[in-house]
Amino acid sequence: MSWVTVVFSMAASASLTLALIHGFIWWRQRDAWVNLLFSLVALGTAALAGFNLAVMRAESPAGFAAVIRWAHVPVWVIVLALVGFVRLYFLAGRTWLLWTVCGLRTVSLLLNFLTGQNLNYREITGLRHVSFLGESVPIAVGVPNPWMLVGQLSLLAMVIFVADAAITVWRRGDRRLAAFVGGSILLFVMGGAVQDALVFWGVVQWPLIPSLFYVGLIAAMAYELAGDSLRAAQLARDLHAREEELMLAVDAASLGFWSWEFARKEFWSTEHWRSLFGIAKAERLDLDYFLQHLHPDDRELTRQALVEPDPNNSRYQTQCRVLLPDGRMRWIASQGRIEYDRNGKSILLRGVSLDITHVKQMDLEVEAHRNEGARLSRAASLGEFSSGLAHELKQPLTAILSNAQAAQLFLARDTYDLEQIRDILRDIVTADRRASDIISALRLLLKKSEFQRAAVDANQLINDVLKLMRNDLLARGVLVVTELADQLPSIHGDRVQLQQVLINLILNASDAMSQPTEKPRVLTARSRQVESNIQISVADTGCGILPGDEEKIFEPYHTTKPQGLGLGLSLSRSIVLAHDGRFWAENQAAGGAVFHFTIPKWKGEP
Repeated sequence: MSWVTVVFSMAASASLTLALIHGFIWWRQRDAWVNLLFSLVALGTAALAGFNLAVMRAESPAGFAAVIRWAHVPVWVIVLALVGFVRLYFLAGRTWLLWTVCGLRTVSLLLNFLTGQNLNYREITGLRHVSFLGESVPIAVGVPNPWMLVGQLSLLAMVIFVADAAITVWRRGDRRLAAFVGGSILLFVMGGAVQDALVFWGVVQWPLIPSLFYVGLIAAMAYELAGDSLRAAQLARDLHAREEELMLAVDAASLGFWSWEFARKEFWSTEHWRSLFGIAKAERLDLDYFLQHLHPDDRELTRQALVEPDPNNSRYQTQCRVLLPDGRMRWIASQGRIEYDRNGKSILLRGVSLDITHVKQMDLEVEAHRNEGARLSRAASLGEFSSGLAHELKQPLTAILSNAQAAQLFLARDTYDLEQIRDILRDIVTADRRASDIISALRLLLKKSEFQRAAVDANQLINDVLKLMRNDLLARGVLVVTELADQLPSIHGDRVQLQQVLINLILNASDAMSQPTEKPRVLTARSRQVESNIQISVADTGCGILPGDEEKIFEPYHTTKPQGLGLGLSLSRSIVLAHDGRFWAENQAAGGAVFHFTIPKWKGEP
């Protein structure tokens, strides 16, 4: 039995088997570049083992030289694939060192075919036989090629590159990987390089066996990759278990998952998501068909969000109404995130949807109760300054009566001045309009209406309320000062409910200044813009707020008035919060309290 043939054939077979296995892995998973590079290393090792066996069977110096020349091709493949493997598997290594190794090895391959009989020998003059594994095998006798230093320099650069990468991995904390894989590569590459150098420079009389060193190298690499496969399998099992737990949570929360591909305009969705929107499992789902299941008022906004996403916002968040086949309506809330390509183009939207119909129904009930409470509070507030309102209405009515009586006297004469009659009629019209405005304001305050937001001029809102309460404030001896900012944008709110907030604050300020004192009774109304909100403030010169009660005064049924119910400030804050604003109070340094609330500015068309 030829042990030389057995050893090198087994080395080639084992290397080729590993190359085919990992090549197949790469074929099935094209992003597994580490497996492809390992396959190339193993394939090069198998070829090198075949060339080593051919050298030991060479019968002439020319045949020996030809085998060594062509053996440099698999060595070139091994070196380039190995440094690529280290770079990708370790995620480390200096780029300039990598290109240095590749460049030197490629130059040495060219020199192998351009100088001497091969890179290692300028000329082989004869063969000498030595004993190896019980057989007589030839070794070369000849003149070494000095260009061989380029190839040996490439191997030295590769050793430095691998050592640098292993040190980086060690410092990163993965010491097992650095020691086992990095150490194995350094050990076997240096062993093969030293053995070749000693043989080619004639220091020792040994046969060429570099492929056996590389077989040890790929065995260590294969062991590590197999460990990765085992760990990946365990991770896959753990991931499957997590997916099962997630699906249980999803089913418990009644969540529906979906995705939307912008380029292909296609939906993917879970079965529960389809049931939320009343779409059968067998029906083909596209954008138009999906939009047909939504309320007509919600279709355009949803279409724009899916077809023309905001490039400055990767988050997707909507609420829409769904018309079910049985005629019922369902509220669905959806959230998601948009994925972009390298050019910033939207490619995929992943989202989750939830049925919030019961939440919306509760919101509507709460809003209805709040509106009714606000209407009753407005009626109670009007009762507090009813005498002032009566006087406010009495003035225009008295003016109308006086002017009408004057007109009658003029008409009773034989001669009368038409210009004076026209002046009297103009005064009657003006007084009538003033009375009509007061009655209209009262009707709006007492009217039972739903919460409706619109564009509201903040300064006009303040002036209208002050005009309505003018006589009541005069009767209480309150001086009104306004500090209103110019050119304020409109606010986004319900005019009637915001008027109620101001009425409550003005009445509270008047009550706070009702006690006899030497300080003047001054009520100050202010408006200003704070970022994207409009801030309205009402300040007084009264007794102020007790320390620590800045938040307590907003609690329901908390009152400092003998006849108060303690609902005015609580209701006012709920109205402001419903407008997405803030409501707070504080004491002034000069005495008295000031109440602030903010309302978002109007962002729609004026």
